[in-house]
Amino acid sequence: MAWGKPKKSSKRDTKLKQRQNSGDHNHRLSGPMEVALRVQFLDLLHTLHPVSISTPMSLPPVVYHYFQTPLPYARTLALQERLHQIQLGSRRASSHQDILLLLQHRPVYTTGRRQTEHELQSERARLTKIGAEFVTTSRGGQLTYHGPGQLVGYPLLDLGRTSPPMGIRDYICRMQKMIQIHLMSAHKLAHVPSDHTGVFLDPATKVASIGVQVRHRLTTHGFAMNVSKEPLEWFDRVVACGLADVKAGCIEVAAGKQIQVRDVVEGVVDVFGELYGRVMEKLRVESAGEVGEAILALEEEALEAGNWPNAPTS
Repeated sequence: MAWGKPKKSSKRDTKLKQRQNSGDHNHRLSGPMEVALRVQFLDLLHTLHPVSISTPMSLPPVVYHYFQTPLPYARTLALQERLHQIQLGSRRASSHQDILLLLQHRPVYTTGRRQTEHELQSERARLTKIGAEFVTTSRGGQLTYHGPGQLVGYPLLDLGRTSPPMGIRDYICRMQKMIQIHLMSAHKLAHVPSDHTGVFLDPATKVASIGVQVRHRLTTHGFAMNVSKEPLEWFDRVVACGLADVKAGCIEVAAGKQIQVRDVVEGVVDVFGELYGRVMEKLRVESAGEVGEAILALEEEALEAGNWPNAPTS
């Protein structure tokens, strides 16, 4: 069986290899289909409410960090909690930062707060046998999968910064539209409307999930978007998000091109800033105090964790 290997970057601030602003020229659409995509793109923008009375110039930047090595889920959960506490403490002095963590996880199945441990006992035993971790969380949503080949974003934002404060529904709506716009602008992939939270390529194919938590107007958890084919076999082992008639899709299959997670990071960051009305800046980890120390510690732990399974073991 194949195993993934952690790779140490020669420079933490090395520029990501590919920008996804213009899509793959070998798969550029033309004619009626391109017109339809552009119309849908404009519709997405027009359905947004104004971000706030505040402007990007009046708000501090959102700092972002992309982890090069897939992270263990439980420790990443602990990192979110640590950064949440730092934000909560420094908010009293109005010195807190808004942060966007971008990453991949080691193979893991996670559940939301709606499901009880009694309900999940058999699933925990079955799924850990195939090589994945299994973690219960406090986010919204039900059972799902995270792993290599999937871009996970954890925005740690203060929704009270804007005037008026951003509501939770608006926050989730912007996150969903951010993914939809990225898929369309970078990969020429249209979404279809759904009654379910997340982003769908057709009524039976889901490419991205959303599950958030908000405490004291500070957000944790976030979104997951399938980029390469690697997550699909893991998704096939469960009914993700309780949707029995829905399968997982990915950008690689839908767009018909080879693509890796690192290729989409900068494009997602750009659209995130636009949708939330914020300037985005790369986090200078070495000079970021407690926040930087916590991030560096997790990166070292991820490297020490060694290889991970690329596919279910049975």
